[in-house]
Amino acid sequence: MLRKTTMAIAVLLAAAGLYLSLWPIPIKPEAWMPPPNPGMTGPYAENSAIKDAAVRFADKIGHGPEDVAVKDGFAYTGFEDGRIMKIALNGSSTVEFAKTGGRPLGLGFDASGALIVADAIKGLIAIAPDGTIRTLSEQIGGKRMVFVDDLDIGGDGTIWFSDASQRFGIKLFLNDMWEGSATGRLLSYDPATGETQVRLEGLRFANGVALSADGSFVLVNETAARRIRKLWLSGPKAGQDEMLIDGLPCFPDNLSRSPQGHFWIACPSPANDQFDDLMPQPFLRAVMFRLTQLGLAPSPVPPLRGWAIAINGEGRVLASLMDPKGERYHTITSVNEFDGELYFGSIAENAIGRMPAPALQAQ
Repeated sequence: MLRKTTMAIAVLLAAAGLYLSLWPIPIKPEAWMPPPNPGMTGPYAENSAIKDAAVRFADKIGHGPEDVAVKDGFAYTGFEDGRIMKIALNGSSTVEFAKTGGRPLGLGFDASGALIVADAIKGLIAIAPDGTIRTLSEQIGGKRMVFVDDLDIGGDGTIWFSDASQRFGIKLFLNDMWEGSATGRLLSYDPATGETQVRLEGLRFANGVALSADGSFVLVNETAARRIRKLWLSGPKAGQDEMLIDGLPCFPDNLSRSPQGHFWIACPSPANDQFDDLMPQPFLRAVMFRLTQLGLAPSPVPPLRGWAIAINGEGRVLASLMDPKGERYHTITSVNEFDGELYFGSIAENAIGRMPAPALQAQ
């Protein structure tokens, strides 16, 4: 009897293993090797700068204020429900500026005063001061973009923006991380011609975008790969791209340039060594993905943490600001500096974060 029971268990385990190996899933995992994780050491040493100095601003008016743009005494931010709110910096008023019908992410004002929005669902759009919405770019090569994410605007009016994935939209963004297929792109839109061009491709979840002060290069984050690439736009290296910084200790989200010329990296969560260990093993990753879909294994849930990193144009770390347990502000997806203040956005918070910008060493 014992032998029959053991055999039955073995058959069930074999069947379960076969099922977990063959059950169809929406991802096609590809093998790749993540960079080493430096952890919270050296310039990334743990501190409480955000916890100690940040305050919550425009609280409880919406969920997930991904990015923040400031103009003429007002902060603009987009929420999960598609609303873009206009909030007086002195707290005197909060009004709905527009509703995109999608998911507004990266924001920036162009020279005409229009708010340019990277909307994950609607594409690249422009919102006039009166709230009128106009679509600038939603497809390239006859194919609709899947996940427009962040942007920056050049002095010549060119809009540089990211398409995070050609496989999965915002509601399934974790699928792209699990798959690791590197279909993200850096794109540019010329408002004079209406042309959208691919400038870099093969990026592992293309995300934050920021131009240098002189327009000589543009940076783009690869969230899944924990690195930032630099594309030269002028000078002897024009058209060439190179690694600016590799092996960040976090998954970088939006990028922005400060008035002083350095760059702020938003870090919604620290690197996950267990997740990294699965990247070179596509079969094992497929099995683990199936287990999470069946509820038999937990999906990776990052610990709550507030984190922002400042670097210069050569990739040197200038500052690392933290709220170690996310007690004041956490899951930071954008950091923007205006008039001596840092404004934090978050995909998980119900408020904007705000704190005095630290004085950083000369570039």
